[in-house]
Amino acid sequence: MNRTTSNGRESKKFKSGFVAIIGRPNVGKSTLMNHLIGQKIAIMSDKPQTTRNKIHGVYTTNDTQIVFLDTPGIHKPQSKLGNYMMQTAESALKEVEAALFLIDAAEGLGGGDRFIIEQLKKVKTPVFLVMNKIDKVEPEQLLPMIAQYNELYEFAEIVPISALKGNNVDTLLEQISRYLPEGPQYYPADQITDHPEQFVCSELIREKILHMTREEIPHSIAVTIEDMRVKENGVVYIGAVIFVERDSQKGIIIGKKGELLKEVGKQARKDIEALLGSRIFLELWVKVKKDWRNQERVLKDLGFKHD
Repeated sequence: MNRTTSNGRESKKFKSGFVAIIGRPNVGKSTLMNHLIGQKIAIMSDKPQTTRNKIHGVYTTNDTQIVFLDTPGIHKPQSKLGNYMMQTAESALKEVEAALFLIDAAEGLGGGDRFIIEQLKKVKTPVFLVMNKIDKVEPEQLLPMIAQYNELYEFAEIVPISALKGNNVDTLLEQISRYLPEGPQYYPADQITDHPEQFVCSELIREKILHMTREEIPHSIAVTIEDMRVKENGVVYIGAVIFVERDSQKGIIIGKKGELLKEVGKQARKDIEALLGSRIFLELWVKVKKDWRNQERVLKDLGFKHD
């Protein structure tokens, strides 16, 4: 697809395509997505399985558009929600021009990576080995690690990066563009995600809870936006419900005298205002949906459904 410049001459051919970011839980997939896009659209936490849905992030230049798919960490599922997450990650590999297999260079090859490599052998998609967190290892450690991975799979490209610090990310983008076909611009140049604002807002609220809780709580919560509208004074009103599985978890989320819930709201408000570019009024409720992670109907109601 050629573009025509203002003086009537043809410009460089436009290339576009979809690229999946896959890997074990907690290797930095969402951090990489946010760095590539230049804005926070995927939530980050040191808790495994933070990402539950397939998040689309759109990167656009004058001659290229890459639609990145940040997928849930590939793992052996232990609930119906876990099954959904695995199917989401695996389905992403069937609809992309390339896949970025993100690994934690500081941890090296483990059982989780071997499990993913076995899944990769089932698809024909070009796979990049993206070695993340290189800021945490000595350069001489990388070559033996690369040799280990190369014994298990023939990667199209190998790119060491630091998603957090941005090291070598431009090189990664250049390598990706070489694998893209000529194609249309799927999204407007100023659009960074195809998810509705309500979804991103609910994820930002969930992120704050992940940061402030531990043990079983992070995996037991879901957040939905039940009301979102602009009031006459220009303030965006958002009413959100935090679902938990047990009454005891509800008490933990609310906290003593409601302090934890207030802090969740305070921190989420800052990120949401940055996302929307306007003042917001955020109201939070906590409700119990017993064992929601194993109930098909509840999962669908909460937005966990396949295309």
